[in-house]
Amino acid sequence: MAEETQQTEEQVAATVETPVEEKKPVNKVDAWFGITKSGSSFKTETVAGLTTFMAMVYILMVNGAMFSEEWVGLSYGAAYIATAIGAIVGTLLMALYARMPLAQAPGMGLNAFIVYTLLLNYSGLSFANCMVFTLLDGVIFVALTATGLRQKIFAAIPAGVRHAIPVGIGLFIAFIGMQNATVIVNEDSTLVTFASFNILNIFNGKTAFMTYSAAAGVGGMLPAFLAIFGVIAIAIMSKKNVKGAILWGILGTAVAFYALAGIAYWCKVEGAVDYFASISLSNPFDAFGDWGTQAVGTVFTDGFNFSAYLGGEGHNAGTLVVLIITTALSFCMIDMFDTIGTLYGACSKGNLLDKDGVPVRMNQMMLSDAIATCTGAIAGTSTVTTFVESSSGVAAGGRTGFTSLVTAICFILAMLLSPIAQLIPECATATALIYVGVLMMTSVVKVDWTDPADAIVAFLTFIVMALGYSISKGIGIGIITYIIVKLFTGKVKEISIPTWVIGVIFLATFVLT
Repeated sequence: MAEETQQTEEQVAATVETPVEEKKPVNKVDAWFGITKSGSSFKTETVAGLTTFMAMVYILMVNGAMFSEEWVGLSYGAAYIATAIGAIVGTLLMALYARMPLAQAPGMGLNAFIVYTLLLNYSGLSFANCMVFTLLDGVIFVALTATGLRQKIFAAIPAGVRHAIPVGIGLFIAFIGMQNATVIVNEDSTLVTFASFNILNIFNGKTAFMTYSAAAGVGGMLPAFLAIFGVIAIAIMSKKNVKGAILWGILGTAVAFYALAGIAYWCKVEGAVDYFASISLSNPFDAFGDWGTQAVGTVFTDGFNFSAYLGGEGHNAGTLVVLIITTALSFCMIDMFDTIGTLYGACSKGNLLDKDGVPVRMNQMMLSDAIATCTGAIAGTSTVTTFVESSSGVAAGGRTGFTSLVTAICFILAMLLSPIAQLIPECATATALIYVGVLMMTSVVKVDWTDPADAIVAFLTFIVMALGYSISKGIGIGIITYIIVKLFTGKVKEISIPTWVIGVIFLATFVLT
């Protein structure tokens, strides 16, 4: 019996799986990032970093074009470099502090908020003033993350509003893209009209194939057609899982534009002749000079001077305080929702969640985002946030901060390409704006459309954003509507104190400004 027992124990011991010896890091860099430990490799991480860069590099051209609008006061080069600085700082923080395979850059949504809501609609506000709002957003985000209050603020925003914010921003951005590409034009009493694609109108003089002026840019049938064609091309490439589909869509549309514009030039079309005459290539280092004089540090030198705003009709210290508070709230909410949603989405693709389903090193990533926003404001760009395109790098195998390091290096190299990027026509960058709008529409399914109370809150939030041309007013209307609905349906106890406070502040905005 003793022998049989001993044999059985030996057999059991033999069947016990021998622990797999953990592979040792090949060098100090590997040990720092934990590349081998995560089951990845330098080659995989490098490919993932390049993939992420290809997927999100379009932001340099799009943001550069946005912030070089005539009413902003920046040159394309200055805006391009500021955007790159924001991306580099944010992505390096993700690489070296959070050590996660995610990348950051000035986010879509808040850039449009600054350019097309604050600077275009609020007379007297300057670019430097808006950088103060951005810096304030970053400081608040740092404080909320460090104290853990961001969860309470997040919970204070009604679900209908939370779900509607990305939808509204998506519609808003897509609308801007369609206007930039002259797909949507303002020609009659409807305020917005779909462009004509009737080629017979070209011959009878009712529609121009291509027009150009320094103030209005390129117009006519050509940019409208190419923008729609480019968006469809991006969708097809995305469906086929082509890496960097948005970038290839922008570049493909740009090539098609120059090919067709070249034919128009050969045919002596006036708009094409004027456009090619306006083209000039600058020294790439000129962009750094413009950035140094127009963008960096203006948040401190000119940002706190609100005299131009206060001199406007109906403006006073009270309206300025309300504007600062509501703008900071809007910035912070949009930034918070965007970041949290992106972190959960991207990390889930790479099994980078802990046992509770929370992204690992969550606080480090949130702080990276907040610090990058503060730095971006000083550099002269809009709120820096984690890009959803980082998911493409994670899907390519990126598991550590080395992926982000590769992406950051690519952004550093891209800083020297501003003169070439400036040649990208607006109809090409518009394809990115419109397609990003498509991507942001996914949250619409989270709204409970069978519940009239939830539906009206969400609907008014995003419809006011798009048609009212204001992201902050859309958020404000949504929160105020939520409070009113709860009051008149006998559910006042469901309104939290933070929600009341935010609602009152936004109500003051509508009444006083």
